[in-house]
Amino acid sequence: MDHKGGRVATLQGTSLNMASVATAPSPDGTNAGITLPIPESLESSASIAAPAEPFRVETRMGRAATVSQGVNWLTLTVVALFHVGALAALFFFSWARLSVMLVLYVVAINVGIGMCYHRLLTHRGYRVPKWLEYVMSVCATLALEGGPMFWVSTHRVHHQHSDQEGDPHTPREGGWWAHTGWLLFGNSMHAQSDVLNRYAPDLGRDRFHRWLSKYHWTPLVASGVVLFGLGWLTGGVKNAVGMLLWGGFMRVTLGLHATWLVNSATHLWGTRRFETRDDSRNNWWVALVSGGEGWHNNHHAHPVSARHGLRWYEVDPNFYGIWILSKLGLATKIKLTKYDRDNPKPAAM
Repeated sequence: MDHKGGRVATLQGTSLNMASVATAPSPDGTNAGITLPIPESLESSASIAAPAEPFRVETRMGRAATVSQGVNWLTLTVVALFHVGALAALFFFSWARLSVMLVLYVVAINVGIGMCYHRLLTHRGYRVPKWLEYVMSVCATLALEGGPMFWVSTHRVHHQHSDQEGDPHTPREGGWWAHTGWLLFGNSMHAQSDVLNRYAPDLGRDRFHRWLSKYHWTPLVASGVVLFGLGWLTGGVKNAVGMLLWGGFMRVTLGLHATWLVNSATHLWGTRRFETRDDSRNNWWVALVSGGEGWHNNHHAHPVSARHGLRWYEVDPNFYGIWILSKLGLATKIKLTKYDRDNPKPAAM
């Protein structure tokens, strides 16, 4: 592998089936709208139904496009309820409940969001057996961040239009908008597999990912039932409520903010090792709470790399998890980049 210039030598041949695109025109008639990926071919498969119309649709992201559609009251209500539950959890503290929360946090945010949704499904920085990909995807739904097609689609659009018009959550449209506001307006696409397939055709061809994208809320609900039941069996009603509040509401709320900080804080504060075309920054304290996702400038410079921490002091737990999987023979074709101090250029330059 040639690491010259910090580039990923195996970058070629890792296409996400986004060869051709259709651009939704902006209101002023220009092509500043969102660029939509289209599958290179429509395979005859039981896992995906052939569309009646070509893959061309005007689906726009960004503040200008979504605020005009009004508040998404369902999303706002759910997010508010989880925050209320997190506050209530403070009155039910115990070390056992905190321990359960921490374990589930690692499962949902590190294994699920960081290792699976982000580095595996979105950027294809490594490969795992299909059964493990599915298990990790289920873990990710426990974070209340939507199904795989929604998450992957949104993040791919973010990279394509990072800090430009069409970016779903750029701080250039406000820090609060980048952190939370972008989720609270517009029509939710969580269960709209046909629309999301324009952005994530590789997942759209997979029956399981299509199902999980539609019913992404079921694993989280099931985990809440299990937490409440086990809490009841081990300590009565009070313990059941405490387990649910800490293992569910507090964990999800903290995990949401950890992920949202990657959208907001790492485009506002930190250091820039690479001169990328966006405002991405490396932020150590965001990396601390997100499992290494805070080394965001490194990531935007080399998005396919499964490792985001490029120096010894850039702690990257999510990559350590991938490394462990590789030692177990479960992770293969791992894409890595190495920082070259003499030629610090992003992979795309």
